[in-house]
Amino acid sequence: MFIAIVDFGTSAADRARALSQLECERPVVRSMPGNLAFRVYESREDDRTVTVVHEWTDQPSFTAYLASEAFARSNAVLRALVTEGPVSRRFRADLVESVA
Repeated sequence: MFIAIVDFGTSAADRARALSQLECERPVVRSMPGNLAFRVYESREDDRTVTVVHEWTDQPSFTAYLASEAFARSNAVLRALVTEGPVSRRFRADLVESVA
């Protein structure tokens, strides 16, 4: 499994627009081959920070997402809004178990 956690900041006034852009692309990203999860979070600690958590079956699937039109659309909108970051932390992980 390949996991990417991306943190970035916007102005307080622009965070809703950033969240909206990511949510609009969520169904597209979720339908991409290899995508296991795409979650968007707004910080409870401040009114500027956004976190995106990606889970992919493997790194090539994530790399294909980075080359996708969905990523390009979001990047075009978000780059104008970002005031801090983005910082992307990427991990290879083994799922031990999934408990429901």
